[in-house]
Amino acid sequence: MTHTLSHRCRRSVTTVTLCAVMATVAVEAQQSTEELRARAEQGDPAAQFNLGRLYMSGTGVPQDEAVAVRWYRLAAEQGHAGAQHNLGMRYEVGTGVGEDASEAVRWYRLAAEQGHWEAEFRLGRMYDNGAGVAEDDAEAVRWYRRSADQGHAEAQFNLGTMYFNGRGVTRDQAEAARWVQRAAAQGGAAAQVSLASMYETGTGVPIDRAMAARWYRLAAVQGDAAAQVALAYLYANGLGVDQDAAEAVSWYQKAADQGDPEAQFGLGNMYFNGRGVAQSHSQAVQWVRLAAEQGHVQAQFNLGVSYDTGTGVAQDSAEAGRWFRLAADQGSAPAQLNLGAIYFEGQGVPRDYIAAYMWLTLAAAQEAGVTRDSALAGLAVVAQRLSADQIADGERRAQSWRPAPQQ
Repeated sequence: MTHTLSHRCRRSVTTVTLCAVMATVAVEAQQSTEELRARAEQGDPAAQFNLGRLYMSGTGVPQDEAVAVRWYRLAAEQGHAGAQHNLGMRYEVGTGVGEDASEAVRWYRLAAEQGHWEAEFRLGRMYDNGAGVAEDDAEAVRWYRRSADQGHAEAQFNLGTMYFNGRGVTRDQAEAARWVQRAAAQGGAAAQVSLASMYETGTGVPIDRAMAARWYRLAAVQGDAAAQVALAYLYANGLGVDQDAAEAVSWYQKAADQGDPEAQFGLGNMYFNGRGVAQSHSQAVQWVRLAAEQGHVQAQFNLGVSYDTGTGVAQDSAEAGRWFRLAADQGSAPAQLNLGAIYFEGQGVPRDYIAAYMWLTLAAAQEAGVTRDSALAGLAVVAQRLSADQIADGERRAQSWRPAPQQ
């Protein structure tokens, strides 16, 4: 190492000085590690803990997770809270030791009982998820609260979530908002998105879309896709901010580039309608397709319409039917209506009056509106082509239909 540094130091006096400093630091770091090891071998728990951290990160020593765990254990067995927490983490994720959730709980508990805020949070999460211990919402709340009271942002957010859902505590939306706000103020994107949603919907706080936009923006600039989509929607509709289609497109684009299907669908709509961008039906189809391929039901329906009408893509009845079917399988009433019409007319699929009757029956069972009225009218027409037994068959198929799981 010294030879290499000396070779690099031939360039200038300044470089020589810098290299000399680097060499001195390296020697001091080596001496410090050796001193730390000596203290650790003498049984000093703080030294054992810190030596374990060096081995875990590979700082000044070869990285070795198993050796790190050995030093953590020695310190943990002497009651060092930090070591107990770190050992619990290793058992939870299975690094340097076999994964063992119950052993993780044991070590987290020892550290948490000493007031270690991260261990309190992690123990609460183990109770929350039933990992290594029986699920217990009240215990989860107890440990989250202890950590949250010390200012742990994730614990504050999780405690707010428990209040929001009424798990382990009486449901209290105002208390939920209070804890989520404390977490959001520390910069957590997930908490910021949740708080923004609360302001947008008036959950636990008065409706305030300007505040919603403010919190969505804080999360959006951190790259949170959900926040970017929500902020884009506010700009597109002028809710809490001045309406600005170009700004909406900008935020939709950021989230769409991350693969968010809602953003891809929203961006596709902006291209379709020429809002904030030059109108382009082909670009619209490109983005809507990406959302549809991820199972976005409205995108699937819209893509079916594009193929049915030849808008932004070559007209293709079979492809239209395929996308209508995917949306219909998820319960989209407009897609079910269109699919019924396709089967009745035999467009892109073999004509099948019973299938048409089934899909129109499902569409007619939805909430009152234009789709339901159209489906009822269609049923009357299809029924004229069917026998009583065939109608009964179509009704049985509709009754046995279940929506496909969302992707």
